[in-house]
Amino acid sequence: MTVQTLRPPQETTVVVAMSGGVDSSVAAALLVEQGYHCIGIMMRLWAEVAPGQGSANRCCTLEGVEDARRVADRLGIPFYYINAEKPFKRHVVDETFIQGYASGQTPNPCLACNRHIRFGYLLGYARALGADYLATGHYARLRRQPDGSVHLLRAVDPAKDQSYVLSVLGQEELRQVLFPLGEYTKEQVRAMAADRGLPTASKHDSMDLCFVADDYRRFLQAWAPATMQPGEIVDRQGRVLGRHGGLAGYTIGQRKGLGISGTARPLYVLALDPEHNRVVVGPQEALGRDRFTVEQVRWTLDRPVAPGTRAQVQIRYRGRSAGCTLELESPERVQVLLDEPLRDVTPGQGAVFYDGELCLGGGLIARER
Repeated sequence: MTVQTLRPPQETTVVVAMSGGVDSSVAAALLVEQGYHCIGIMMRLWAEVAPGQGSANRCCTLEGVEDARRVADRLGIPFYYINAEKPFKRHVVDETFIQGYASGQTPNPCLACNRHIRFGYLLGYARALGADYLATGHYARLRRQPDGSVHLLRAVDPAKDQSYVLSVLGQEELRQVLFPLGEYTKEQVRAMAADRGLPTASKHDSMDLCFVADDYRRFLQAWAPATMQPGEIVDRQGRVLGRHGGLAGYTIGQRKGLGISGTARPLYVLALDPEHNRVVVGPQEALGRDRFTVEQVRWTLDRPVAPGTRAQVQIRYRGRSAGCTLELESPERVQVLLDEPLRDVTPGQGAVFYDGELCLGGGLIARER
C-alpha cells in the first residue's frame, strides 16, 4: 500500500499504534520503507491486577511491550509506552462492559475501544505530537476521494476484514488514519514479517477479551455483582422453568447450560429481562427476527443514508452480511428491515451497514422494551 499524501513521505510524520504483534509490526515496517517518519507508540490498558505487577491486559503484556520495542529498534524508530488505563477503564470497562451487562445487553468492548481509546485518546495524542497520521495494523482499506472525503472499505482478505470494528469512525478520524495491511492477506503479512526478520513473525493472534484474566462471569461477580444475581428462567408465557445464576451469564440464542430438563423440545434464550431479572426461553423458531432497531448510529461519511436505502447488515464480527432496507427514525436511530429473518439478533452487539465493500457506518442493536 502506498499512502496518498500531499507532502513527500520524508516530511510526513506517522504515529504507529504498536501492540507487539505481527500486524502492527509489519504496518510500521511498510511505512518506514516508504520513507515516512514513524514513531511507535504502545498503550498501557487497564486490567485487574495487583499493585506493583505488570499489566495483565492481553493487548499490552510485558512480553508484548518488549516485542514492540525490539521491532522499533530493528526499524530504527523511536518507541514510547504511554498510560491509557483511566480512559480505558471508564469508557470500555465501566460504561460499555459493566453497564451493558447491567442493562440486559451483550456488549462489544472492541467497538468502544476503537471509538474512545485507539481512535480517540491515541489519535489525540498523535495530534498533540504534531503527527499527520495514526497508523494501525487493522485489516481494512481507505479510498481517498477527489472531494477530500475518505471511504472505509472491506479488506482484501475477507477472513481478516476488520471494517466491522472500524465502523465507529467518522471523516475526522478517517482523514488522519492509515491501514497499511488492507491490501494483503494474513499469510502475506506473516511472510513479509519473516522476510524482514521481525521478531513477531510467528507470534499468535490474541482473540480473547483483553482485560479479563479468565472467565468474564467471574470478573462481573467481582466488579459488578448486581449483574450476577440469581433469578428465574421463564417461557414466553411467564411460566417458571428453572433458575439462572445471573443474567450476564446468558446471551441470545444460547442453548447449552440452561439447566432445564424434561422439556419436549430444545429451548433457547430468547431475551434477557433485567427489570425482572429473568431469562426468557423458547423454541428455536422463536429466535428469528425480520426487523430490529439500531441506536447510537455513526456514519462513516458523517451523513445518514436516505430513508429506504438498500444495504447489507452484519450483526457479528465474523458474521455473514444480510440484505436489508434502512428506515431512519433519526440520524442516530435506524430501523433495519431484513429481507429474511436472522436469528441471534443480540442487543448490545454492533450492527454495521455496507453497500458492497463500502462500510456506511453502524451502531448498537437496541433492546426491545
